[in-house]
Amino acid sequence: MDKALIELCEQIQALNKQAYVMYQPQVEQLIKSRIKDEKTIQHTLDGLLDFCGDSDILLLFKKLCRYYWAINPLETAEYINIYREFWDNENYKDE
Repeated sequence: MDKALIELCEQIQALNKQAYVMYQPQVEQLIKSRIKDEKTIQHTLDGLLDFCGDSDILLLFKKLCRYYWAINPLETAEYINIYREFWDNENYKDE
């Protein structure tokens, strides 16, 4: 592989790890504290969506979606659809 491509992949992995370190306590705190403020939850989901190509971040996203479902199922479904649109490889199997 090209050295520049390998470096880029390493940088993406490092960024994903940083995102996990940042978002993991936020998600845990939202759920543990039973935060119901939708803007706060949505802001966190928006940030997580940027990194859902990483399996650890995806688990955080799913965990927060499960929590948010009891608060606002319609909005949660929209987030799930956005995830599927951008990250779910099932959409590309027929291409």
